[in-house]
Amino acid sequence: MTDLTTTQTVAAFLTPTAVFLLFLVLHAVIPARHVDGYTHPSASGIPNRYRLNGLAVFVAALVIWWLELTFAPLGWLWVAKWHVIAGGVVLSVVLTAWIVLRAPADERGAVTQWMEGRSRTAQFRGDIDGKMFLYIFGGGLLGLNAVSSAAYHFGEYGDAANLGLFLHSAMWVWFVVDYFVFERVQLYTFDIIEERLGFKLIVGCIVVYPCVYPIALWATAHLPAPDIDPSWNPLWLGGATAVFLAGWVITRGANQQKYVFKRFPERAFLGFIRPATLTDGDRTILCSGFWGRARHMNYTGEVLEALGMALALGHFTNIWTWAYFVYLTLFFVVRERIDEGRCAGKYGELWTQYRGKARYRLLPGVY
Repeated sequence: MTDLTTTQTVAAFLTPTAVFLLFLVLHAVIPARHVDGYTHPSASGIPNRYRLNGLAVFVAALVIWWLELTFAPLGWLWVAKWHVIAGGVVLSVVLTAWIVLRAPADERGAVTQWMEGRSRTAQFRGDIDGKMFLYIFGGGLLGLNAVSSAAYHFGEYGDAANLGLFLHSAMWVWFVVDYFVFERVQLYTFDIIEERLGFKLIVGCIVVYPCVYPIALWATAHLPAPDIDPSWNPLWLGGATAVFLAGWVITRGANQQKYVFKRFPERAFLGFIRPATLTDGDRTILCSGFWGRARHMNYTGEVLEALGMALALGHFTNIWTWAYFVYLTLFFVVRERIDEGRCAGKYGELWTQYRGKARYRLLPGVY
């Protein structure tokens, strides 16, 4: 663990709370689009109203961090990483207690209510949604962690720095910016529609998403550049970029196709992919385009993005380089099986028909 003074240790522990408050203020004061979201079947029929300004919030926070207006050096989040994680966990516990206890209890066990939450939404001031703000914070802090790690690495090695580490960091920033550019799509995802606000989601957004996902950066930013012949750079860096972008196209394409279908059921995606569906008159499943190739293609794309990120670093024998890729692969293999059970319960025979049309789970022709 990096040695810090007592004052630095306290500052590091409080960093997640300070960043949380910074993002909250920016989210509240920066002009935003106000849009209606998806209406949950069990709700009153009135959709929730959402405030969307994630990209502007992230850019503002990035400028504040880059200009060191917080009085913290650019590489601070890398230097203080373990204390930031500890402070983030404590912040998650406090927020969970406040959000869960203010909602009515239900018949589930106390531990389940704590972990999974009691309510699907928590809105403040009429247009600040708890879940959407947590995603803004998580994505924003993830981007700041990527920039901070790159800044620390450059400060250590200067012109001899690892180009792949800068590419890896840029991929994370791309990942975050892409999320915010298509922020409205998130309103039509399972997380927003079905998940409850409990410790699992809160600690995921405050600690796991922004601090654990970039674990490869935290494990390699202090290392010198890998010993790779510069003549291999086009293949190494270009290949990693190609894999990452292929994954991005699949994930963004699949999510965007479903979003377009939910809002405009008759519209052809990208102007030429006509929506083909299965329906029982009450429920409908999209089964064309990306969703006709595999039942969870959006997960496949994210795994490819993680592979591209691992390749970009160039530290091929360092186990931490592959940690996020391995984690995400295992996570989505488990999650798609959980999703299969939920969808089978929700759609019944209709899901069986869909499995007959889209025979593969994640990777067409393989799995």
